[in-house]
Amino acid sequence: MWKTILRRLLVMIPEIILLSILIFILAKLMPGDPFTGMVTPQTSAAQIEQLRIKAGVYDPWYIQYYHWIVKMFHGDLGISYQFKTPVGTLIASRMWNTLWLSLITMILSYLLAIPLGLTAGRYENTKLDNFIMFYTFVAYAIPAFVFYLLGVWLFGYKLGWFPTSGSVDVDVTGGLSYLLSRLKHMILPAILMALISVTSVVQYLRSEVIDNKNQDYVKTARAKGVPEKQIFKRHIFRNSLLPIAAFLGYSITGLLGGSIFVEQIFNYPGMGLLFMDSIMNRDYSVITALVLLYGILTLIGSLLSDIILSIVDPRVRIE
Repeated sequence: MWKTILRRLLVMIPEIILLSILIFILAKLMPGDPFTGMVTPQTSAAQIEQLRIKAGVYDPWYIQYYHWIVKMFHGDLGISYQFKTPVGTLIASRMWNTLWLSLITMILSYLLAIPLGLTAGRYENTKLDNFIMFYTFVAYAIPAFVFYLLGVWLFGYKLGWFPTSGSVDVDVTGGLSYLLSRLKHMILPAILMALISVTSVVQYLRSEVIDNKNQDYVKTARAKGVPEKQIFKRHIFRNSLLPIAAFLGYSITGLLGGSIFVEQIFNYPGMGLLFMDSIMNRDYSVITALVLLYGILTLIGSLLSDIILSIVDPRVRIE
């Protein structure tokens, strides 16, 4: 398996290079430039032009790309013209907020999706199955931002159970109260994201359970007189969960990307909110760095999914 992992890592290198070129070119095709947002009545056009010349805005795109890549290899992702800080420092300060929110969301999603999917598959075509399927169809049909806005209005403003913005209370300094405050700010967006993101896992797991119920090994176990509860626990349950394990890698990157909407609505200071603010203010250095980071995370998620599946399922081995 180590040879397979090494081979996949080597294949990722040209993919990342091609991705970086595409991101850089698309960023250059966007209207304006990093200095457009600095145009004010107090700033003369000559000063802005000098900054553009110094930054190499008029150089050929491949020269600019070369300088961008060289700086990245030295840990220099550029300067955020909006926040006036290094991009690497800015992303690092927001990254942990998004990672913790995504981790809690993923845990809640699987805690909700696995029981629902197994129950729906085990009691196929019953009222309970129909209710679960109705929930998944409704959750799939509702636009995510509408669901998040309703959640903020109901649980944040109407009932006042959870805070509606920020990642921690301003009057909290440290210790246990700081951790509890951060958790309180993450609970509502994490629950809302989990409720809306379980649909595919529930439906896929239900299909796996139904399919395994009709397999020959299950029919053989029933013919031998094995109790139905034991059949479901030892055969159907375990085999149905194997493909779900492969979703873990994709789930991490999917939630990181999906947090853009919830962070914007909750004004949660994570990478998603930073990405949207950078687009609005044409902060090209931050935009290119974040898009490249999301692309690399997607490739890593694909690799993690293959590794997890090969570990939990001995039948899957890539020589």
